[in-house]
Amino acid sequence: MSKGLDGKVALVTGAAQGIGRGIALRLAEEGVNLALVDLQKEKLAHVLDEVTAKGVRATTFGADISQREDVYAAVDHAVQELGTLDVMINNAGIAQVKPIADIMPGDLEKILNINIGGVTWGIQAAAAKFKALGKKGKIISASSIAGHDGFAMLGMYSATKFAVRALTQAAAKEYASAGITVNAYCPGIVGTDMWVEIDKRFSEITGAPVGETYKKYVEGIALGRAQTPADVAALVAFLSSDDADYITGQAILTDGGIVYR
Repeated sequence: MSKGLDGKVALVTGAAQGIGRGIALRLAEEGVNLALVDLQKEKLAHVLDEVTAKGVRATTFGADISQREDVYAAVDHAVQELGTLDVMINNAGIAQVKPIADIMPGDLEKILNINIGGVTWGIQAAAAKFKALGKKGKIISASSIAGHDGFAMLGMYSATKFAVRALTQAAAKEYASAGITVNAYCPGIVGTDMWVEIDKRFSEITGAPVGETYKKYVEGIALGRAQTPADVAALVAFLSSDDADYITGQAILTDGGIVYR
């Protein structure tokens, strides 16, 4: 068990599936009460059942994280329903597989608004709420190995994840005096629905058989297997805990050995 998590309250965006669901399940095991945020209400209801079965209190909220007012409303809802907020996890995001030459204005606007806008609004809303509550807090956001290395066909996705690292560093400096830490986690090749879609798009663009791109990337992992949401959630649980109180402004790789920094 991670130190000091039992009874705390965390908000997780993108909690309906994949890494977000994995984070919610791990935090529930640690005794964290949860505000689960997503647009996929049916899947979110299933995750709600899963976490409450572990004995914690939880609530759900439908929000489009690209909309600032939605994110602020989600944070308000968490405090209204669960009494406080200790950890904000900006997990939600989208991938985009396109050659740079094919990126259109609509593609750019969508991924910027979700992957950068959503994190920006999450940092803002959480920090404001921590200050209003008169307490320290932790803000943890999703970057990626693509936030450390730019990947071909993932140019805009990589750019947004580099941006999350920059936001993390800047926010850590701005909010340190308030006792708020700001960090990010950087997963690698995780066996989720997002990677199914990435693999499919690579197949369409390059002509590689479906499954081949995923297989190629997994074969490049030093530890010899694909990552699971639980692998990512373990790092997030640590960053949420008292054990991480002296860590801020970091974007920590958790990829099994792909990118080395």
